[in-house]
Amino acid sequence: MNQLTVNAHDELVMKLLNYFITEKNYSPIVIRGIQDEIWLENLQEDYKIIRIVSNYIHNNEQLEVDINKSTRLMRTIKKKTFSFKMKAINIFINVGNNVDTLRYDNPQNVIAKIEDADDLNKYNLIVNNFPDITKKMTFSEKGIELFMKITKEINQKNEGEARMTEDVFTMKKPIITYALIAINIIVFVLTNYTGNTLAFADNRYWVVSGEYYRMFTSMFLHANEIHLLINCYALYIIGMQIESFLGKAKYITVYILSGIAGSTLSLLFNTGYSVGASGAIFGLLGALVYFGYHYRVYLDTVVRSQIIPIIILNLFIGMTISDIDNWAHIGGLVGGVMATMAVGIKYKSTTFNKVNGVILYLIYVVALLYLVFNPSILGI
Repeated sequence: MNQLTVNAHDELVMKLLNYFITEKNYSPIVIRGIQDEIWLENLQEDYKIIRIVSNYIHNNEQLEVDINKSTRLMRTIKKKTFSFKMKAINIFINVGNNVDTLRYDNPQNVIAKIEDADDLNKYNLIVNNFPDITKKMTFSEKGIELFMKITKEINQKNEGEARMTEDVFTMKKPIITYALIAINIIVFVLTNYTGNTLAFADNRYWVVSGEYYRMFTSMFLHANEIHLLINCYALYIIGMQIESFLGKAKYITVYILSGIAGSTLSLLFNTGYSVGASGAIFGLLGALVYFGYHYRVYLDTVVRSQIIPIIILNLFIGMTISDIDNWAHIGGLVGGVMATMAVGIKYKSTTFNKVNGVILYLIYVVALLYLVFNPSILGI
């Protein structure tokens, strides 16, 4: 077996893949129509895209065509990942000596021309971001033995990823969702038929007067049977998915924080009474978008073709019907994204992401409350 050989370019590609996939948690991106190059993505890294090109680049004109093509693809990836900026490292391993890669090299789009792993040390931006790259690409094995070792390590990594994905996407019994629906129904019976709904509804005057509990209790109240039915049905459809994806504790946390965020924005722009679970439900839609962003390999099409259109349609309906408190919907939607960032997505979120989510949510709600108590700032 040791007598068999592996092409030097293929060996270099395998080493690069092994490093970025197993050591830096990059994942391959499937791009149609692309040959002789591999795209890897990790949105947690400063350089979110790693592009490994094994196609032979024989002159500057071909390199320019290649760079223009990759730039167009980068724009598409940015749209899909909702990224404003996206830096990339392009690693070319089969380039003619007469090709001038320096003319395209810049901090946002690094162009590296290498023949072996040590050549990576020539590029300060690569070494600064991945200081252990050459060390981790050093193996005692050679040829087919190296190929088999790297293949095994990548497969083990992929198997681990598959187990984690199965854990996240395996549907669990939606106990919290059933409980929330039951609470909404019980509260409706207790309040609507006893005439106490407005005593717990969201209202700026009473909240400013010290009845802060209304921001919480209002999310369990409903104006009539149709209002209750629509919200309970939406909660059943959306809630059971989010409960399964996030887990029960994170789910109820996002639900409550979304409802409070919706109530707070409603207080700022709505002088009347407001009731309903729809602010919290819109927060769950925001959570679904945020979750789909992290698991877009599986949910990208669903989020873009179904979830986002549903959000836009319902916000539009809220703008055209006077009785609907659209401010609560918008507040809940934004709050839901921030709350989900704060509690984190299993296997995806870092501590840094969670802390940022907590900070953003607190700034958002505290700023809104400040304006609620000082409406003259906005001329309200």
